[in-house]
Amino acid sequence: MDDVVIIGGGVIGLATAWRSLGRGLRVTVADPEPAAKASYVAAGMLTPVSELTYGEEALLHLGLASRDRYPAFVAELEEVSGRDTGFRDDGTLQVALDSDDLALLGELRRFQESLGIPAETLTGRECRRLEPMLAPSVRGGLLAPADGSVDPRRLTAALLAAVERLGGTLVRERVAEVLTEDGRAVGVRLDGGDVVRAHQVVLAAGPWSQDVKGVPDGALPPVRPVKGQVVRLRSTTPFLGRCVRGLVRGSSVYLVPRADGEIVVGATQEEMGFDTTVTAGGVWELLRDARELLPGVTELEFTEVRAGLRPGSPDNAPVLGASALPGLLLATGHFRGGVLLAPVTGEVMAELLATGSMPEVARPFSPGRFQE
Repeated sequence: MDDVVIIGGGVIGLATAWRSLGRGLRVTVADPEPAAKASYVAAGMLTPVSELTYGEEALLHLGLASRDRYPAFVAELEEVSGRDTGFRDDGTLQVALDSDDLALLGELRRFQESLGIPAETLTGRECRRLEPMLAPSVRGGLLAPADGSVDPRRLTAALLAAVERLGGTLVRERVAEVLTEDGRAVGVRLDGGDVVRAHQVVLAAGPWSQDVKGVPDGALPPVRPVKGQVVRLRSTTPFLGRCVRGLVRGSSVYLVPRADGEIVVGATQEEMGFDTTVTAGGVWELLRDARELLPGVTELEFTEVRAGLRPGSPDNAPVLGASALPGLLLATGHFRGGVLLAPVTGEVMAELLATGSMPEVARPFSPGRFQE
């Protein structure tokens, strides 16, 4: 009998599995296509400061705690797995195309400063000095020097390798239902009929968390799918030195460079249910706004476009901790921040699974906040 069975093999489920194995727990991860959903599509920005939004101060602190864990997290992971994660900590540059966009960045800067986060304001010329490919029309920007990025495809491949090296079990099959006995979760039944029994069950199935059978309605996390379309380009010469997030007449677009010349452009945000259709309009909007900021983007090789589904909660923050069903823990609802929040989520869930104690940093994200 396992100590833990985790439903879902995305970046959150795998980070939880790796950290739990490190605590000496016996772990099984069940997923028919591990690392193949939102984690595979994600751009991998580590930008809690650059993505700061009004009303999400608690989420900012969780994001900062996770971002600050990243250097040690990836160093250990790369050593255990023998794989590179594409981690970069060279900062994020936010830029504004016109005066209205610049005014919005000014509001963001004041909000950052009110929370004690120093903001480095740049003129348009200073932005172009950092990123020469920026358009002459860019009016100014903000630099978040500690924000960065990671390659989610490399990251999840490293997590899969680390889980297997530490003795975790990976079952490439869908979970049909959670099994309960005497009002407590005691394992799962797979699609093929096999049963995996465990002392605790972690539901980390992203937007599919609502679909798991055998769980009382009050114990399911209130998450929904939020579609995002992402374009991948490739450059044979250096194009960007760091992540660039831009405001283009009120619309947001970001470009994330990889060491191998890939440029990830994203992302749309669409409430379309479980639709993962790539649309001409979505691709056009991304490339249109990217071209406004970086005209040379049209010369890059077009390599891929995909759509993924983020798990969105009612307050856009993760759902972490014990559910209303004893023995069932939740780790979902990370919305735009799954990759960013993987280190802190893995650590929090492993601590909870091993000791029953919820670390202070994650307490604002208890499932009970929605019931209240």
